Amino acid sequence: MPFINIKTNKTIPAEQSLKAKLGQAITAIPGKSESWLMLAFEPETKMYFKGSDEGCAMVQISIYGSCSAAAKQDMTGRVTDILEDELGISPDRIYVSYTDVPDWGWNGSNF
Repeated sequence: MPFINIKTNKTIPAEQSLKAKLGQAITAIPGKSESWLMLAFEPETKMYFKGSDEGCAMVQISIYGSCSAAAKQDMTGRVTDILEDELGISPDRIYVSYTDVPDWGWNGSNF
């Protein structure tokens, strides 16, 4: 049950391509796959980073349970590569945060 929220000041012209690439990237987290992945895109958000409105992004990844620092490092690399390829955002203008969630509800109950 991963959730990825991407907030950026850029336009996202090819959401399906971005969705597919993130669906592959989530496999960096052991036991996670696109079959349970939820995504949210917040394009064209007024954002500034380092005093500039040059392309930037904030990526928030929530994971049911937890995973290793190495898996998160791998995932960060994948996400920043994808955003650079798809949106032209330099990796040094992307923050990625992680939240390990011990309780996750779905379909009227908790896992």
